[in-house]
Amino acid sequence: MALFCYADQHGVFVSTFHAAACAEIMEALTKISVAAAAAIRRYGNNDIRMKADGSPVTAADEAAEDVIRSRLARLEPALPVIAEERAELDKRVAPDACYFLVDPLDGTRDFIAGHDEYTINIGLMDGGAPTLGIITAPALGWIWRGQIGRGAERLRFAGDNISAARAIQTRPRPHDGLHVMVSRSHLDPRTQAYVDSLPHAQRTACGSSLKFCRLAEGVADLYPRLAPTCDWDVAAGHAILAAAGGSVAEPAGTALVYGTADLRIPAFIASGRPEPRRTRPRTPRRL
Repeated sequence: MALFCYADQHGVFVSTFHAAACAEIMEALTKISVAAAAAIRRYGNNDIRMKADGSPVTAADEAAEDVIRSRLARLEPALPVIAEERAELDKRVAPDACYFLVDPLDGTRDFIAGHDEYTINIGLMDGGAPTLGIITAPALGWIWRGQIGRGAERLRFAGDNISAARAIQTRPRPHDGLHVMVSRSHLDPRTQAYVDSLPHAQRTACGSSLKFCRLAEGVADLYPRLAPTCDWDVAAGHAILAAAGGSVAEPAGTALVYGTADLRIPAFIASGRPEPRRTRPRTPRRL
């Protein structure tokens, strides 16, 4: 396959990532996400339980994770997986190692409420940052995927049938106010105040990692989240947006830090295409 991973003398997984051969693994991960979507549809939004942290989980979350884990194990048996529903049992890896980061059903609250914006997130981490990502929206029939440095694209799917991919990219920043994506279920006061400070901003509430996808396909400009969230909520969308021409960074502009002890990111701002720098016109020299 496109990745060949091995353990060094300290037992740390090291990647020899063959970027040129990544198309093969991207197709395999796309099929895995579609299989997980089928599992979610089979189980539906019943059998709801509350986890220790107070967040809900359903049988569909767990079924999707089982599908993804088993197929990733066949795809790349040497590569660790960190996934939401059993993250506390997953073997921790070095922050700069190569591993899969998975949210089998992002937006569980929206899923339970009957909204169609929940997603499946699969990201590949390498060198402390996402290098590729796939986000699949089972109820919408859309897949977004991208590899940093090689572009992003969107596909349609129905059952096991997947359409040809269409390239996507972020849009130039508008001059008459930004289109800002915010969380429907987790809009905190700090993020609310930040959005309110933006002049003439148009705001759209949305669930799950779809907010990254809206930026990547050029229909929105900004997605701020100034409250903590988990690595698996961000990684796949980060890769797709960066591949499409955007960026995801800490509010101060520094790089996000993945792989901390609690697997949480304190805050981030996701942006579409950055605002072009204004340069002064050059004054001709007198001869």
